[in-house]
Amino acid sequence: MASLKSVASAGKGSVAVILPDTVSSTRYVEFDAPYLTTALTDAGLTSSQFTIQNALGQDATQLADAESDITKGASVLVVDPLDSGVGAHIESYAKSHGVGVIDYDRLTLGGTRSYYVSFNNVKVGQLIGQGLVSCVAAWGVKSPNVVVMKGAPTDNNATLFAQGYDGVLASYFSSGKWKDVANPAGTWTPSVALSEFEQAYTAHKSINAALIPNDENGAPIIHYLQGQGVKAKTFPTTGQDATLTGLDNILSGYQCGTVYKPIYLEAQAAAALALYVRAGQTPPSSLVNGSTEDSVSKTSVPSVLLTPEWVTAANMNKTVIADKFVPAAQLCKGSFAADCTAAGISS
Repeated sequence: MASLKSVASAGKGSVAVILPDTVSSTRYVEFDAPYLTTALTDAGLTSSQFTIQNALGQDATQLADAESDITKGASVLVVDPLDSGVGAHIESYAKSHGVGVIDYDRLTLGGTRSYYVSFNNVKVGQLIGQGLVSCVAAWGVKSPNVVVMKGAPTDNNATLFAQGYDGVLASYFSSGKWKDVANPAGTWTPSVALSEFEQAYTAHKSINAALIPNDENGAPIIHYLQGQGVKAKTFPTTGQDATLTGLDNILSGYQCGTVYKPIYLEAQAAAALALYVRAGQTPPSSLVNGSTEDSVSKTSVPSVLLTPEWVTAANMNKTVIADKFVPAAQLCKGSFAADCTAAGISS
């Protein structure tokens, strides 16, 4: 296989990365943008050969960025669409101008991209479901009465996460061992997630466990439960993304675990794919290791699917801390210092 730098030298045009960050989430600014910058630079592109932009949660901004990048000579777009509507619009515009597109992190339903790079999102959901099952047993929760929460209905990743954890939990509910008490509509806005949870919890005081699809939605819910007098290791909750708050909630016994996705690997895969598309070359099967079904266009999209990991207090030191995803000194501040020591984490 040719080196990425030789592939980079064979390509023409620039690579434009368009990220979606919203007011309630800064993941892409904090992690993806710097990782992508490093990956594209290490692969052989100069700073004049790529751009990384952030749509700030606005469809119109994301579309305008894509159109502007193509006008300025981009030959490849790497797009994490805010939603499939704007994603499909961008991809249609790019296709009409002979520009290749890679879906990054989130698949555009009904799109025309060439490739998709993400983590195996059904597996993400399975890890969340399995994590809840293990935690219910470990914390000795009798007769689990569960609220099953979801991400935004417009996000295909949220659909895939739910496919994974619903599949894990189905037998527990159907057997009668667990009770499926409430299923709110779903959101990625933490304040809305809190409102959904409060409504369910107020209506069903028997709820004693919550499947929550990410740490950011979980944080205000856990804070609410603490205000209701809920004690550590009595009310299992779950999460995703290995945020600082999520990890602290795990250490203090209010969250069972979180799905950790090494974003630097996703960025490296996207950079490699972008160089092959830019050069008009077919990426090797060692990179493109799977396919993903676009349920709207009914097409199979060649994909790079990376492996996520379930993180608890037991393996936190060997995963997110070892990868420097979260600095130990930041994680172990104040009241969490003792929890870190108990988990074998040294700040």
